[in-house]
Amino acid sequence: MKLHVWSAALAALGSVLPVDASTLTPPVLPLVVRNPYLNAWLANAHHEPWTHWPMFWTGKTFGFGILASVPDTKTVYPLLGQPHAFLKKDNSDYTIGYPKYEGAVFDASTTNLTYTIASSESAQKAVKITLSFVSPITPTSTFRQALPASYMNFIVEGNLDISLFVDINGEWISGDRNNEVAWDLHEGKDAKASGSPIKSWKISRLHQQLLTEHDDQAEWGTLYFSGPADVQHQAGEIHSVCRQFAKHGHLLNTSEPSPRRMFENEPIFAFAKHFDLSHNVTADSALFTFSLIQDPVVQYASARGLTQMRPLWASYFFTAEQMLQFHYNDFPTAIKLANDYSAQLAKDAYASGSSEYKDIAELSARQVFGATQWSGTPDSPILFLKEISSNGNFQTVDVIFPAFPFFLYTNPQWLAYLLEPLLEHQLSGQYPNDYSMHDLGAHFPNATGHNDGNDEYMPVEECGNMLIMALALANALKDGSAPVFSRETPLSTQSLDPAVLKEFPSIDHYGMDKTFEDMGTTGGKAAVNWVSRSYTLWKRWNGYLVRESLIPANQLCTDDFAGWLANQTNLALKGIVGIRAMADLSALVGYDEEAKEYKRIAEDYIDKWQEFGISRDGTHAKLSYTWQGSWTTIYNLYADALLCFHIPEKKSSLGNSRFWTQEQEPLDGDASRSSRSTFVPDRIYQIQSDWYYNVVQRYGLPLDQRSLQTKSDWEFFAAAITSKKTRSTILTNVARWVNETVTALPFTDLYDTETSDYPGVQFKARPVVGGHFAFLALERACGGKAAESLKFLDEREPAKIDVAAVLQAEIAASSVQESTFEL
Repeated sequence: MKLHVWSAALAALGSVLPVDASTLTPPVLPLVVRNPYLNAWLANAHHEPWTHWPMFWTGKTFGFGILASVPDTKTVYPLLGQPHAFLKKDNSDYTIGYPKYEGAVFDASTTNLTYTIASSESAQKAVKITLSFVSPITPTSTFRQALPASYMNFIVEGNLDISLFVDINGEWISGDRNNEVAWDLHEGKDAKASGSPIKSWKISRLHQQLLTEHDDQAEWGTLYFSGPADVQHQAGEIHSVCRQFAKHGHLLNTSEPSPRRMFENEPIFAFAKHFDLSHNVTADSALFTFSLIQDPVVQYASARGLTQMRPLWASYFFTAEQMLQFHYNDFPTAIKLANDYSAQLAKDAYASGSSEYKDIAELSARQVFGATQWSGTPDSPILFLKEISSNGNFQTVDVIFPAFPFFLYTNPQWLAYLLEPLLEHQLSGQYPNDYSMHDLGAHFPNATGHNDGNDEYMPVEECGNMLIMALALANALKDGSAPVFSRETPLSTQSLDPAVLKEFPSIDHYGMDKTFEDMGTTGGKAAVNWVSRSYTLWKRWNGYLVRESLIPANQLCTDDFAGWLANQTNLALKGIVGIRAMADLSALVGYDEEAKEYKRIAEDYIDKWQEFGISRDGTHAKLSYTWQGSWTTIYNLYADALLCFHIPEKKSSLGNSRFWTQEQEPLDGDASRSSRSTFVPDRIYQIQSDWYYNVVQRYGLPLDQRSLQTKSDWEFFAAAITSKKTRSTILTNVARWVNETVTALPFTDLYDTETSDYPGVQFKARPVVGGHFAFLALERACGGKAAESLKFLDEREPAKIDVAAVLQAEIAASSVQESTFEL
C-alpha cells in the first residue's frame, strides 16, 4: 500500500479505536453481534483468545479461527479460536508460537483485541496486530442500522512482515451439526470505480427450513463472509487448509466440491492476507465483513393477515450482493457515525455515574440489538425482537419495557418501530382480551399471535408497560430530545440510488434520517399523530388498570421466575403510574375531560397505595400489601420520575423545605389534593433510597427479601432515582460483579448478589440490558428537569437502618393487628 493511501487508512484506523480504555473486564465480549442469528462472542475473555473457540450466545461454539504467520521464521501464531489444534506440533516446516496478548478494549460498537509478535531473529523487529470487531450503532441512520452485517478489521503496525489467516465453518449457519453445508465463492465484478471490489464465501444449509430454529440458531439464510478482492482464499478440510497456511503463509485460491456434512472432513472457508511491513510501509489493514441474508426475516400476523416480512434493507437494494458491496465501501461512514455515538455515550455515562458505568452501558448496547431484526419499509420501519434465552417469545412487552431506556436515549423513533407490530396486531382485532397482550408469538421468528387469548398472564404488568412507554415516547418526540448525536457524514460517503430516494423521502441521499423539520413537520405533531392512532388501545388498557391495578389479583409480574403473587406493591405502582400516564396521553390529543378524570383516579389510587404498600413504620415498601416483614425494590417508581410526574407543579424550590414539607404529610394521604406538588411524594423516594443503601449486597441490590437474586436492569431503574451515595454504592457493587462473576455466558441480567453466579436459571444475552441506560434516559427526560427534581435526595446522608430489627418488629406487630383494605 502506498504511503498516501495509508495516511487515509490511518485516519479510519484512528476512528475504529475506542474513545477510552475499558475499566471493566467482563467474562464474555461481543465480536459479531447484529441480530439473534448473527451473534458471535469472545468466550472466556479473561484468558487469551486462542484458549477457547468463540461462541454463539447460547454457549455453543463456532468455528472461527485466526492465525498469524511470520515468513522469516516459519512460525505460526494463534490469535483467536483454536485452529492451531489442527496443526502438527512436531512438523519441521513450521513452529507454533504464541504472541503477547495485550488485552481487549471495547466501546458501544467495537471490541478490539491487540497482540504483539516480536521476531525471534531480531530484537529490532516486531509487529502489533489489532483485531477490530465492529457492529456499528448509528442513531442518525436507521438505514445503516438495519443492514444485517458487521465488520472485522485487521490492523498491523511495525516492521515485521506478517501474514494473517481467518476461517469460519458451517456452525455459523445451522444449530443442527448433522446438516449438509453448501458453499460457493462469489467474486464481485460490478463495483463502482470509487469502491473496493470484494470476494465472498456464500455458506448455507443445503436444504433450508424457512422460519425455523434449532437450538436457537436459524435454519434458513445465507452467510456471506467477505474480504478485499486481493486476499487469497481456500475452502476445504480443516487440517489441510490450516496446514497449508502454516507451512507456506498463503492459501491456494481453491475450493473443494460442495456440499457435505458439517463435520464430514470438516470444511472451512478461509481467507489470507500478506502484509509487507519491512520496506516503505509500517502500517496496513484489511477489512472483512460478515452478513447473514434472510428473506423473509420473520412471519407476522399483521393487519392484513399472516405475512412473511422482508428485511428492511431489501427496500434499498435489488440484490444481497449490492447491499454487501455498499456495506463494505461504507466502512468509513459507518465507523464515524458509530464513533460519534460511542463518544457521546462515554461522555454522558461518565458524567452520570463513573468509568465503570460507561463500560456497563457500552457493553450493553450491542447486546440490545443482538435480539432484533429490522423489517418494514423506509417510511414505516418495523423492529422485531426476540426474548433471547428466557423462552424465545416474540415481541414480549415486559422485555421491551426494561430495554426501553436504551431506545429513549439512543433514538426514540426506534422505540416506536419496536412497539408498532404490537399496536398494529391489536388494533386489527386479532387479540380478544381487554388488556395488553404479553407477546406476539410463543417463539421467534413466528409472530402468529394469540387469537385464543391464552398468552402468558400478566395483564396489569403489560397494560402499565404499554401506557408508560407510550407517554415516554410521546414526550421524547414532542420535546425533540433525540437523537442528539452528530449528523455529519464524511465527504467520501456514498450516495444512494436516486430512485430509492424518490420513493422514500424520509432519508437523505447519504442514507441519513431526515429530521421532522426536514420533512416539514414537528416532533409535537408526530407525537399527537402517533398517540391518536392507537388511542382506542390506550383507553382500553387504562380501563383495565382502573379496575384491576390498585389491588392486583394473584398473577405474574415481569419477574415471572419468582412465581404468582397477589397484592404486589411494585406491580400496583406500575398500574397506577400507567393510569397517570393515560391522563397525559389524553391531554396530548385533546381529551381534556378524560385527562382530568384519569388524573383524579390516579391521585386517589396513589394515596391508597401508600397506605397499603408502605410498612407501618414508614421505612420501606412491602413486597405485598399483606406480607408483613417483607420488603421489595420498587423499580417501577422510576416511571414516575421519567414521565416528569415528580417535577413540582406549584413549588419552585427543590431544597430542604420541599422535602420536609412533604415528609410531614400523613401516611393516610388526607392532605388536600390542592396542595399536591408531585404525584408520588418525596418521602417515598427518600425511604427507598435509604432502604436500598442498607440492604445492598456485595454484588448488588437484591429484588426482595425472598432471596439474594437480582435483575441488573431493575437495579439500574432503582438506582437512577436514589441519592448519589446510594446510586454509587449499587453501581460499584454491580461493577464488581462484572469483574468477578463466575458466569461464563454473555451478560446475564439475573444473578445472585452474594455468589455472583446464576441463581439456577441461566439468563444470558437478553436485550433487557437496555435498562442499564436508565440513568441516561432519566437525565434526558423533560429537558433535564426529571433528574433535577430528585436532587433533594442528596441533602443528607442515607439513614442507617437495622433491617433485621425493623422486619422482626413489623412481623410482631402484624400478629396483633390485621391488614384491611378500604377502597
